[in-house]
Amino acid sequence: MFKKILIANRGEIACRVIKTARRMGIATVAVYSDADRDALHVEMADEAIHIGAAPASESYLVPDKIIAACKQSGAEAVHPGYGFLSERASFCEALERQGIIFIGPKPKAIMAMGDKIESKKFANAAKVSTVPGYLGVIDDADHAEKIAREIGYPVMIKASAGGGGKGMRIAWSEDDVRDGFDRARSEARSSFGDDRVFIEKFIVDPRHIEIQVLADGHGNVVYLGERECSIQRRNQKVVEEAPSPFLDEKTRKAMGEQSVALARAVDYQSAGTVEFIVDSDRNFYFLEMNTRLQVEHPVTELVTGIDLVEQMIRVAAGEKLPFSQRDIKLDGWAIESRLYAEDPYRNFLPSIGRLTRYRPPQEGKFGNCIVRNDTGVFEGAEISMYYDPMVAKLCTWAPTRTEAIEAMGRALDGFVVEGIEHNIPFLSALMKHPRWREGRLSTAFIAEEYPDGFAPMTPDKQQTAALSAIALSASLIEANRRERYADRLRPAAPPLREDWIVKLGTDDYIAARLLDGMITIPFEMDIEIGGATINVVTDWRPGDVIWNGSVGGATIIAQVRPFLNGLRLDWQGLSVKTRVLTPRQAELDRLMPVKLPPDTSKLLLCPMPGLVVAIAVAEGQEVKAGETLAVVEAMKMENVLRAERDLIVGKINAKQGESLAVDAVIMEFA
Repeated sequence: MFKKILIANRGEIACRVIKTARRMGIATVAVYSDADRDALHVEMADEAIHIGAAPASESYLVPDKIIAACKQSGAEAVHPGYGFLSERASFCEALERQGIIFIGPKPKAIMAMGDKIESKKFANAAKVSTVPGYLGVIDDADHAEKIAREIGYPVMIKASAGGGGKGMRIAWSEDDVRDGFDRARSEARSSFGDDRVFIEKFIVDPRHIEIQVLADGHGNVVYLGERECSIQRRNQKVVEEAPSPFLDEKTRKAMGEQSVALARAVDYQSAGTVEFIVDSDRNFYFLEMNTRLQVEHPVTELVTGIDLVEQMIRVAAGEKLPFSQRDIKLDGWAIESRLYAEDPYRNFLPSIGRLTRYRPPQEGKFGNCIVRNDTGVFEGAEISMYYDPMVAKLCTWAPTRTEAIEAMGRALDGFVVEGIEHNIPFLSALMKHPRWREGRLSTAFIAEEYPDGFAPMTPDKQQTAALSAIALSASLIEANRRERYADRLRPAAPPLREDWIVKLGTDDYIAARLLDGMITIPFEMDIEIGGATINVVTDWRPGDVIWNGSVGGATIIAQVRPFLNGLRLDWQGLSVKTRVLTPRQAELDRLMPVKLPPDTSKLLLCPMPGLVVAIAVAEGQEVKAGETLAVVEAMKMENVLRAERDLIVGKINAKQGESLAVDAVIMEFA
């Protein structure tokens, strides 16, 4: 077994590998760029070596710097994680020439399967069912347009060396092909250093289901069940689960055996994933093989009990797999939610900044559920514009899918993140979505269910009562503390008022009546809301971010943050500002004018901090609705800003290559 390994990666996956290596008694070496000097993986590793500037192309994507770090530290092997150099055969070969072990497959398998174009050619030759498409070199946008017409719309344009949804576009028309071809090539070049793309038929309403395989160097190959990865946005996975609620045992076995056959054909060694798209009749088509550890590997670990990182290390060290296919059993259900630094209320645009508060839910086993959080950040860390926006992967396991979903909902409600915008409200709302809970999924789920983007939700009757009870209980607890301050100058408060009004948002005034005449700490009281009596119990204290208790017998975890004369409550995807008023105060409050936001309809604002890649118009130009105005790059993704209506460009305030802050004015319209 190795004595020391180097992790050629950053963030949560570097931390994840370090945890397993430490448990195995293996010393670890981290590498870091300028932007990651104070990162968590640097702190966790036994050693850390600086490898360059913040851009990945000058640090994490430079093989010579990784090899130099191995020589400097004496690391015997390299775990590449995912992304960066994890699927670059030339990097693997360069390590081998230096006598350094690559913890992953051999170069032959990487070359055969790691490149999407070559993998499809190989799969066709091996008689694996594949999606119709064009796998040759595409010269330019005209050539791409011709190919798309021959295949038939819609088509998918994909980067050959891509992954994580980068360098990927769906085209429904000729205009989409031309624009998508240019964007896909540009993203592929900046993210992977390889601008080749290919085109294939896009299957409408497919499921994205993948099979985890594990193979050693002694001819043993097994599959560890499947992962359902259909909840995607911009072709990037958001929520994954294992097993799939759609597959039956017959289809699972067929997909698994086909995956094993493909792995054997390329003499695969290590952990790998064979991805399929599955139609509504459970017909499945080979999509690609990822010759690395997947982001969503924890859900497979939770339902199989197998540490994939450990097995990768053991296989690389020459050991045999300690189990066969008949030993693999799927137990229970696991779900993974990817926490991204992005604003769900602004079309999920990236968000950067410092984590002023970062407090994940407690990990471990609670009753019959397990909570796990894979992360690479800490409170006070900075989310950089240079890398992927994923902050953490929150996972839950339970005996059934419904229980795992409920556990995920509770864990998300208790996940405290401040300082950046994040997608927890969206993830929390998703856990309550009827279609998700029924398992009626497809890769178009988010586009179909949220066609206009994710907007702030309105609480239903039951949620309104719960939010009112939480707000009122917190207000009473705060008042009770104020009355107990020592050495008060003013006299004690009058008897506890029975009637209150809870204001939710800007328009809802909810009448509430206290049925107990005394406040107890911990708090327990019967409250009448909407004509119904609700028992409220909590141990919340002023200053706590988490309100933990029960309302009407239902366990609730909500987040409480103060603002002027009120509290903001975040729960189940809802974010509501609340104020607790006396009836007279509420009467006067209804008369107060509402301040309207400023009119920005004649401005193009930068939706997130980023780099201006292109300004597509000129001052004085007439632009039609839907035409491109500018392209802004952030966190390795290019975001095309389009005209929402017909307009005339007035003044352009930004230029190509300029870095902009969020809401910076890019251009003004006449």
